[in-house]
Amino acid sequence: MRDVAVVGVGLHKWGELWDLSLRDMFTIASRNAMSDAGVDHIDSMYIGCMSGGLFAAQEHIGSLMADYLGVTPIPATRVESACASGGVAFRMAWMEVASGLSDIVLAGGVEKMTDISGDEATFALSTAADTEYEGYVGVTFPGLYAMMAVAHMQQYGTTMEQMSQVSVKSHQNGALNPNAQYPFEVSLDAVMNSTMVAEPLRLLHCSPITDGAAAVVLCSAELAKEKFKDHPIVVVKGSGQASDTIALHSRADITKISVIENAAKSAYDMAGVGPKDIDLTEVHDCFSIAEIMATEALGLFEPGKAGIAVENGETSREGSTPVNTSGGLKSKGHPVGATGIAQIIEITTQLRGEADKRQIDSPIIGLAQNMGGSGGSSTVHILERQ
Repeated sequence: MRDVAVVGVGLHKWGELWDLSLRDMFTIASRNAMSDAGVDHIDSMYIGCMSGGLFAAQEHIGSLMADYLGVTPIPATRVESACASGGVAFRMAWMEVASGLSDIVLAGGVEKMTDISGDEATFALSTAADTEYEGYVGVTFPGLYAMMAVAHMQQYGTTMEQMSQVSVKSHQNGALNPNAQYPFEVSLDAVMNSTMVAEPLRLLHCSPITDGAAAVVLCSAELAKEKFKDHPIVVVKGSGQASDTIALHSRADITKISVIENAAKSAYDMAGVGPKDIDLTEVHDCFSIAEIMATEALGLFEPGKAGIAVENGETSREGSTPVNTSGGLKSKGHPVGATGIAQIIEITTQLRGEADKRQIDSPIIGLAQNMGGSGGSSTVHILERQ
């Protein structure tokens, strides 16, 4: 396979975007990515979108976006893997370029989530769980992650303060991200006393409902070195994807997320690196406990030690293991189909040295982990500055 580079990134400010439609957001992000890369055409594209039909009454996403972006008749494919849809779209684009089938491919993600009621949004998101065995009895994602949090707290002594410090750290980073939905800091006291959602998870432990899109342009590393010299070259060194049981009750141990471990192993093996080689990480913190469990599953911390690491500042921008410098899903927002692509954008931006006030010191290797549901699917990608 050919080496593949990320040569263009495109985002816009996320939030409750009443004046922008699904197609508007995707087109803005894609044009920004193509402009950043300096390309005037693409050969193919993949679009991560979890629930366009339920959120925006639009299912034919590939055709819609190719039409509105003005790139017909190229192949355009909608990709769905719940909240990991963006990560899988990126993987599909990477595979197409790596195989030699296409030279320049766009990977994007989009979700329009705020034009329906809260109840309807909750239902749409619940379809990423087991509808018959979880949704039927009223279990929501806050409830599922609350059970995971309780189990982790009981087995390892993880505390409410440690989970809350995840949110505090994420908002410190998000306050420096001009595209974040909630670009402001929160205090530890505010997190711990916010409204209870599903014990022990409170409102400020939970990622928000978000409108947004993100896009990246990929090409062969050889072509990038020849024609795309406006930015440092960032190459995809490893890609992993895995799946697990969709229902939480079917897993042997809900204090760990095996799907991340399996996807990470594939990515680490392909890249020829290990957890100690990673300079920064974007993980899927749909809830604060998810960041703790994800960093343990990635091997960044031993089981039960991630909460302590957060408390000690190890995951801050200045720490030994920076996590979610973008603000993560918690502060940046979580338009589910776009999240995995935005993670790639943050890693790429950091590796280029273009993250402005949230820039960490001279990173070389970054990792992005995107997850569907409570751990039914996950992707892990490892990127390197060359």
